[in-house]
Amino acid sequence: MNVSEAIRMKRAVRQFSDQPLSDEEIAAILQAGRRAQSSKNTQPWQFIAIQDKDNLRSLSECGTYAGHLAGAALGVAILTPDPAQRFSIMLDAGQAAAYMQLAAWEMGIGSCLATIYELEAARELLGYPDEFHLYIAISFGYPVDQAYLTTPPQKGGRRPLDEILRWERW
Repeated sequence: MNVSEAIRMKRAVRQFSDQPLSDEEIAAILQAGRRAQSSKNTQPWQFIAIQDKDNLRSLSECGTYAGHLAGAALGVAILTPDPAQRFSIMLDAGQAAAYMQLAAWEMGIGSCLATIYELEAARELLGYPDEFHLYIAISFGYPVDQAYLTTPPQKGGRRPLDEILRWERW
């Protein structure tokens, strides 16, 4: 699968089968996040890989729409310094998330982003230092329905380019 095809076909997967991910698949996903570009190559992220079902369930309760984490084979918490330090910190975290998700998609593994709102509950659960913050976690796993990986995108799923693009000025 080439990058353009992965971008066109990638969709959020929120229901996962019980099939575990291999150590090699997990390493490939995490390496993709590590290789993501970042502002001035600061690489401001730290990752916590989570496979324990109780921890995944507890983390899923830290976000309003994070329930999909409970059924994942792997969760990845993306920790950052305080985003108030500079805007690019969250952009960098998003780049790492996108790289991991695209690498997973290429291997037939689905994923979905989760916003973490219960910050102190997440900190207590995962035990990370005070200088880090957790706003984004990702669930990974094989989709319950494997056909989801190859079903073409629905028409109208994205706004047409001419609705969102301006050249040179507004």
